[in-house]
Formats: sequence, C-alpha cells, structure tokens
Amino acid sequence: MLFVAFAVLLSLVVSGVVVLYVAYPHRGESLPLAPWLGDAMARAVDAAPVIEDEERDLLRMQ
Repeated sequence: MLFVAFAVLLSLVVSGVVVLYVAYPHRGESLPLAPWLGDAMARAVDAAPVIEDEERDLLRMQ
C-alpha cells in the first residue's frame, strides 16, 4: 500500500512540474513565486538532447 501511495505522489509531482514548465518557462516567462525553478527547468531543457529535423527525416525513411 505504501508503494502505491508513493507512486501516486511521485506521478503527481512529475505532472505538476510539467504543467509549471508548459505554463511559464516554455512561453518565455518566469515563475512568479520561484524564478530559480524556472531557470533550472530552462537549463535542463537546453541540456537535453534534441532530434533535429534532418535526423527525424532519416528515421522516417528507414
């Protein structure tokens, strides 16, 4: 039962972070109560690998 409660709590936290990212830093705005969190999310997104258009086209051709 504790595992299920922990899994639900973890999924709520992750979904909350995604909602906050889409609502503020993704649009170029800072978070009103925690600007440091928006900066950290923006840095994490910049560091994440991205599939470029050319690579995506090559994957579709295979």
